[in-house]
This record gives sequence, C-alpha cells and structure tokens, in this order.
Amino acid sequence: MDRTIENREKSGVFIGTHVVNPVNGRKVPLYIGDYVLMSYGTGAVMGVPGHDERDFVFARNYGLQYVPVVRPVKDDERLQQILDGELCYTDPGVMLPCADEVFGELGLEGMPNEDAKWAISGWLDSRGSGRRVINYRFRDWLFSRQRYWGEPFPFVHWEDGSVSLIDESELPLVLPQVEEYRPSDGGESPLARAGEWLDVIDSSGRRGRRETNTMPQWAGSCWYYLRFIDPQNSERFCDPELEKAWMPVDLYVGGAEHAVLHLLYARFWHKLLFDLGHVSTEEPFAHLFNQGMLNAPAFRDQRGVLVPVDEVTEKDDGSVVRNSDGEVLERINAKMSKSLRNVITPDDVIAEYGADTLRMYLMFMAPLDHQRFWDPKAISGIHRFLRRSWALITDNADTGCRDFASEESDEATRAIHKAIKGVTADYNALALNTAIAKLMEAINELSGQPISRETARRYVLLLAPLAPHLCEELWSRMGYADTLAYEDWPEYDEAVLTEDSVTVIIQVLGKKRGQLQVAREVDDATLQELVVQAQSGSNYEVNGNDRFIVVRDKKDQTPKLVNVIAKR
Repeated sequence: MDRTIENREKSGVFIGTHVVNPVNGRKVPLYIGDYVLMSYGTGAVMGVPGHDERDFVFARNYGLQYVPVVRPVKDDERLQQILDGELCYTDPGVMLPCADEVFGELGLEGMPNEDAKWAISGWLDSRGSGRRVINYRFRDWLFSRQRYWGEPFPFVHWEDGSVSLIDESELPLVLPQVEEYRPSDGGESPLARAGEWLDVIDSSGRRGRRETNTMPQWAGSCWYYLRFIDPQNSERFCDPELEKAWMPVDLYVGGAEHAVLHLLYARFWHKLLFDLGHVSTEEPFAHLFNQGMLNAPAFRDQRGVLVPVDEVTEKDDGSVVRNSDGEVLERINAKMSKSLRNVITPDDVIAEYGADTLRMYLMFMAPLDHQRFWDPKAISGIHRFLRRSWALITDNADTGCRDFASEESDEATRAIHKAIKGVTADYNALALNTAIAKLMEAINELSGQPISRETARRYVLLLAPLAPHLCEELWSRMGYADTLAYEDWPEYDEAVLTEDSVTVIIQVLGKKRGQLQVAREVDDATLQELVVQAQSGSNYEVNGNDRFIVVRDKKDQTPKLVNVIAKR
C-alpha cells in the first residue's frame, strides 16, 4: 500500500539498458521504480513526465527528458509552463505539434488527447507493435470482515457441519447489543461474545452458531438510492411503481476513484436485482460526472521531497524556507493531504466569510471537472459579489428590502432575461463557474438603477442554488413566507432579448471611421443617408455618389457594417 501514497518520494534505479519506443524508434532509459505497481497493466509502464504527476516528480529527481504532447484547449498562462517543463498537465486537452512521422500520418496535431490515444493504439495494433485491449481495473473486495459494525450474514453453521440460511420470517437479522467491540480472545469478530444471539437450536434440537463475521456496510450502500425512493416501506425495499417512476438516477457526481470501488459494486448489485426482476432498469445511473481534485499550496525541496506546510516559513521577499535548515523551497500546488498538513478547514473559512462564500468560491475556481487550486486571496472577490447581491435587494437596510420600482428601464429588463437564459444553460451543463460569471455580469448591469420586484425576485431565484442561505434570507426580506426551494424556475422571453437597435460599423476605403446606432429593420437606402449624415463635417465625408457596401447578419439580416468606396 505504501506505493499508492501520492506524496511519498519517488525513487528508482537505472539498470544500464534501454528499450525502444515503437512509435518513433528512439531509445528510452529503463528504470526500476518503487512507485510502479505490479498490478497495473503488465507492471512495466511508459513514463510520461509531461502528463503524469508521479512520472513528473520521478523525472525531476533523475534529470530525465520531459516531452509534453498535450496542451490546454485554449491558450492560457499554463501553456508556456508546460512547454518549459515547469508544469505537469493532466487535464483534457489537444495534441501539440510533433516532428514524429506518425503525427502527420494520423493528423494528430490539434486532436483531442482522448481521440489521439485511440488513434495511436490502433496504429500500433495495425503494425503488430501492440494490441489494443480494455483492462478492467478490478480490485479485490474483501466482503467478510471481523468487526461488529456491518450487516450480519443471515446463515447458521450447524454442529453436523452443514450451513443454512435463516428463514425469511427472521429477516432482517439485526445486530445484537454488545458490551465489548474488540475481537474475541481467539481473534474472532466481537459477535463471538454475543452468546444469546450467537447460539441457536432448531426445532429438532440441533445446535448451531450464527456467522460472526459481518458484511462491509457496502452491502447496504450499494443500493441506498433505491431505499431513498421508499424509505418507510416495511414490506419491501422499494415499491415497484415508485421505482419505475424515479429510476434511473439522473446524475451521479463522484470522484474518478469511484469507478473501481463503490460505483462498480453498486452496478453489480443493481444488475443482480434487475436479473431477479426486482428493478426495471439494467443500469442504476444515467449520467456520471467526475469532479476535479482540489489542490492547495505545498512546498518541495531540491531533492523533490514534499515538505509539510507547518515546517516552513515565508520570508518578506516572498521566498519560503524550511525551518530546520533554512533551505529555500519550491512552491507548488499539491493534493490536500494530512501528511502535508495543507488541508483547508471549512469551519475556519465559514467563520470568516460564511458558508455561501465558501460554497460559491469552490464552484467559481475552475470548471467542475478540472483540478482546482485553493487561493485564500481570491475568495474575497466572491464575498464582495455576495455583499453586492445583498445590497441589490435590501439596499443595506437593517430590515426588509429596498423600494422596488413600478417601472424599470429596458436595459434592466433585458439584463435579467439575458441572465436567466445564460445561467439556466450553464446549470444544465454543470458549468457552474461560468454561471457565476453571468450573475456577476447581471449585477453590474442592475446595480445603481431602479429595478422592479419581479426582476429582484428572478435574480434571487437564479442565485439560490449557489448561495442558498443568503437567498432564503433575501426571500424572507422580500415578504415571502414560504421557502423559495419550491418556486418555479424563472423563464426568459426571447423577444425581450432582441434589442430595438444595433450598432453599425462605418468603414471608408476599408478602415473604420466611426459607428452608428440604427433601427434593426433599417433598409439600405435609409442606412446610406444616415452614414452620409454621420460622416458630414469629419475628415472622411462621403456622399451619395460613392459606392456603399452593406454587410448584414446572415441569421437575422440586421446591418453590421457599411463599407464606403469613396470616389476621390
């Protein structure tokens, strides 16, 4: 198990020989590494320092070549760090350009990296250099445990050596009360001490002993979602009609590690129930979403060894040194762990900023499925946004809310409808960070001007999934007696989003010389007259004898640009 610990030092030995990369024919040094697991694949793996964090640390420790092949989809500050070998990029991305012949042959440059994996494995397969197979990462599941807490096995070991299940009338078999939770002196489960519960005699006088091991609690957690549908049913685990109405689960959110643990076994359990005719769906979960890892600041010495945060000091010049010897350390982002003592305690953040601020900051940091990096300085921005939301509704009054306008500007109405359209789409796509950005845009447009009660109501409902505590208080301040949780979701009007006027760029001889606000449905002749008027008295006057080229939007035919070919 020591090999699976993320933060342990990665070490190895070069054995003095090389292997050949079948894609490009280059030699690759062969190391014996202490972090490579025999149970993973064949036990011999290709090190990829550019895109595997453990390989990245190992390559740094031994000065091995770093060759990035994947980059973010959009250019950002990480790209140069990746190219310089300063960042291990593990998120989804696209392939970087490469001189290797296979890149050109398969058209890999710019291809999504998951598609590129499939293309390259097929290429190797076609040349006899490898074989494309699917490896299932099954892990042994020890189902029988020597402990008290767990589901008791419902069968009896009889004195004649036979074993039988208990009668259905005796189900469910409930754990007995015990005074001692430690194993017995003979190493048996604590249930070995439960004499009255443990020893049984059947109707013929045959003596038996209940199984003292217990199931690992997963026996219950593998089908909990079914019991949630009908938790008070004492006759069956779930009413069939309710099961048909609610199943399958629409969305399962969990870490990628669930694919080989709970998610895997829950599917086994559900498929068994399906085969037995107890459930109506073959699969329990319709959609799986893996959230990204939350990382926090950590520190690494010159050997690549990670140093716990409480063993370092940050100096006035921004450098960080180890307390024991004064060595200057490298600041990195790493997985939160107890060993590094870089875990962020939610209670401390909530005490300073409130639960809604913490909740929203976690969702705003990055796309939900990406790695995120905790920055204690950035959380204040979310706190300011929530304070502005509070002020928008209450005007910072001690009680109640602001005086709402009987009429509001078209801009305010358009702003809330635009927010409803954008935020709703982002929620459906689990794009929570961009939903927050759209709410920030909305409050910038709504603040400082009169707004109607309906606009305020819609804004609070849009914000509520992200900041439920604040919004329930605002809802109450607005005079509503019941919770907002059961309110209908606000809808937008596409007609409201359509502006009455559009901005037209004026070009003279291909260069921008001004712009003009015109009605959406303006015709070419009227637009030509307006351009002549707008340019009158400027250094770039035009007249009716010049040639006018009007460019319109292909979808709605609104004017976008007028290019005047002036006759000089």
